[in-house]
Amino acid sequence: MRILHTSDWHLGRSFHREGMLGHQAAYVDHLLDVVAEENVDLVVVAGDIYDRALPPVDAVQLADETFARLAASRAQVVVTSGNHDSVRRLGFGSRLIDAAGVFIRTDPATVGTPVLLDDAHGPVAVYGLPYLDPDALRDGWALPGRSHEVALTEAMRRVRADLDGRAGGTRSVVLAHAFVAGAQPSDSERDISVGGVSLVPTTVFDGVDYAALGHLHGQHTLTDTIRYSGSPLAYSFSEAGHRKGSWLVELGAGGLTGAEFVDAPVPRPLARLRGELDTLLSDPALARHEGAWVQATLTDDVRPEQPMERLRSRFPHALQLSFEPAGGVRPTPVHTPEPGRSDHQIALDFVEAMRGRAADADESALLQLASEACCGDRDLDVIGAS
Repeated sequence: MRILHTSDWHLGRSFHREGMLGHQAAYVDHLLDVVAEENVDLVVVAGDIYDRALPPVDAVQLADETFARLAASRAQVVVTSGNHDSVRRLGFGSRLIDAAGVFIRTDPATVGTPVLLDDAHGPVAVYGLPYLDPDALRDGWALPGRSHEVALTEAMRRVRADLDGRAGGTRSVVLAHAFVAGAQPSDSERDISVGGVSLVPTTVFDGVDYAALGHLHGQHTLTDTIRYSGSPLAYSFSEAGHRKGSWLVELGAGGLTGAEFVDAPVPRPLARLRGELDTLLSDPALARHEGAWVQATLTDDVRPEQPMERLRSRFPHALQLSFEPAGGVRPTPVHTPEPGRSDHQIALDFVEAMRGRAADADESALLQLASEACCGDRDLDVIGAS
């Protein structure tokens, strides 16, 4: 059986206010091409289909089109909900959708009930574990503690109990959405810690032929049989070094026989640049980043004028700008206004503290006008005054 493992689509998400839906649709096209070209039998999506519980209409439409296209493909599909998904919205109509070969699993009560598939070597039991909130399950499952490890351990106990009742030789695949020890998070994942306890050891998945993980946005191989596919697109600049795509996994008669990472299309590369603004604008070695989404950290001692506009003259897709002077970030002084000190003088102090140099004559005059415009006419009588 050939399995394509993907996760964390986050349909509807933007990247620093850049719309990503068109790039997400291009990834779906790529996914369908891989299914056809690689003779994929099963696609597993390990959570976070949407970016939020109330996804925008165009994201729902893309998900609907994606599942319809997958249902018409040669592959069957198992989908689980992640911590970003609404269980009820994603799971709506799942019993009807099952008939089309797209199995959406969002209910924790079903973790021990697999989707049963067959290949030339016999049965494969696919267990879809949705994101498991320990607080929500603690009473119903009589959990002995308040952690993701405890919740997943109970879910896997139910999986193993079902497997033990099946004929020998039944292979198993588990989908789970969690933070499993040994992987490195990025800046774009939502924190799922409960009381500070979010890590789950890999031993929770012992005995499973393949564990398809979701939640972390970087691809990771924790063991031969436990892997994160990561998100198909970058959703933060901390993912600039990530390789994006999905795992193509093969199950033989005795379990996993191979796994190959299939690269996803990159809509636009990411670049993290650092240096003085004039250097970034003139260094010929940076020409290769001119078409990239750029995060720039300026190290000028004095904050340049119109830095983003100037940066975009060379890097038109610059999205994020920060300042770290080479001598270190100066602490912003906190002043207690002195008696008799004018608003204009306080504004001049603020400009100098934030920029590293005093306002020039034109700027000072503009600040004077602004200060006067914000103050009422002191010559007017105060209503109600005697």
